[in-house]
Amino acid sequence: MPSDEGIAPSHLATEPLSEITTSHTNLLEHTPSQEHSPTSKKDLHIDPHNETPIPGHELPLLALHPNPLNPDTTPPTQTRLYKRRYLVLLELSLLNIIVSWCWLTFSSVSGTSSTFYNVSESTINWLSTGFLFAFVVASPVVLWVLNRSTKMAMVVASGLLILGSWLRFLGSKLPHTDTNHRGFGVVLLGQIIIGFAQPFVLSAPTRLSHQWFGDKERITATALASLCNPLGGALGQLIGPFIATEPEKVPDMVLYVAIITTVISIPSIFLPLSPPLPPTTTPFNDTKIDLKTLKSLFSNLSFHLIAWPFIIYVASFNATSSLLNQIMSPYGFTEDQAGIDGAIMIVVGLLAAAVVSPILDRKHGIKLIVIKICVVVISIMYLLFIFLPSTRKLVGIAIISALIGSTSFILLPLALEMLADTTYPIGPEVSSTICWAISQLMGGILLVSMTALKGHKSGQPDKSMYRSLVLQAVLCCVVAPLPLCLGFWGTGRHGRDKVGQLGNGSESMDGSGLAEEVSTTA
Repeated sequence: MPSDEGIAPSHLATEPLSEITTSHTNLLEHTPSQEHSPTSKKDLHIDPHNETPIPGHELPLLALHPNPLNPDTTPPTQTRLYKRRYLVLLELSLLNIIVSWCWLTFSSVSGTSSTFYNVSESTINWLSTGFLFAFVVASPVVLWVLNRSTKMAMVVASGLLILGSWLRFLGSKLPHTDTNHRGFGVVLLGQIIIGFAQPFVLSAPTRLSHQWFGDKERITATALASLCNPLGGALGQLIGPFIATEPEKVPDMVLYVAIITTVISIPSIFLPLSPPLPPTTTPFNDTKIDLKTLKSLFSNLSFHLIAWPFIIYVASFNATSSLLNQIMSPYGFTEDQAGIDGAIMIVVGLLAAAVVSPILDRKHGIKLIVIKICVVVISIMYLLFIFLPSTRKLVGIAIISALIGSTSFILLPLALEMLADTTYPIGPEVSSTICWAISQLMGGILLVSMTALKGHKSGQPDKSMYRSLVLQAVLCCVVAPLPLCLGFWGTGRHGRDKVGQLGNGSESMDGSGLAEEVSTTA
């Protein structure tokens, strides 16, 4: 195991906290207080054989005695950053890549897949829709599992991914009859099982970043793990058309994805359960999920100002990614061109997030400004996206797609971290899982609605999705004013600051009954 980097001295890191506390308690019986500085005490341990003091290092006086004004004061928390955190983050990132690749396996080759399975393109869309709805069904279990262990969530997701991906291959290899449509029902079952796996890894990045990473690394860590999810979608959209060049090659595409899924999923079993010491003095909270917690969350105004734009923009991005081929094909674009455009949307977004997220980790004062800029740009881009397919030029669509991807991917991890901060002391997995679940539900509803609105527009080609794009743009514009209100009425502030104000006798925060309780008992 490589050496770990840490904040605490090595001799403190290996010494049980209870032993330090005991040694200082015995110190009071063996050493007169006037022999030492008024601000520190010698760290003298007691020899168990002759009960004589053994001199050591110095610790602050507050570490030895409770604060006389606050008898419940506890010793300073030991912290440490472990290099193994990068392995945990890498595995979660890979799981997010493959779960999204599985989700969009068929979307960029919807026409070829519909021919192979002998079903309509609208039926192929249910592979994406069922996946999104499965997320919502699994979310209550995800909350329970994530509240106990990030590793447990990753292991559960790995098992579901392996099972679902091989079921899809089995369905693709079943012999063709008029009743089973080449095992499409088995393929759909496998896709739904993979959908059950997604929330276990998609809701985990904020929990993992608070559990393993320091304050100046969390946005970057959350961004990496979260944005690997759309990276998997880009790989699916880009690689799929090059493998499934004809209907009979669809099973090969499904097989390759199943093999990659298995290779990525197995290492999650060998990950460490949790760091021995927390990464910061204010580590994440284990939150009891009950009605009081949910009431506190939903009565927090900051939560709603951030959550609803997050939900709508994620839903719109999911619907656009799933339907991109059907949006572009009525205007003469090929499946390859649609796959390239989808890859541009995601790759440019990843590059933008890779540049901006580390800056936001160090420049906390610009978070609100960045959120407000992103929502305005996203809304404008979805409005322009209504008219660009009819130009029949890939360059214009690619530029708008790149801008949608870059602003969406900058906003996504930032919004997740802001949700965790403004809803503190509620655990970050609670707000994350709830927002992801609602966004996937909205994505499924939007996907069904956009499919139903296909065609029936004068002046547009048959099966045009013009009306569908109008619906999507309207939704994006409706929620855009919400984050613009952040910073007013006490919103958009870190929950720890509000807890501190409560402890100093200030007025209570919005819907912060839980925060008040924590400050009272701390």
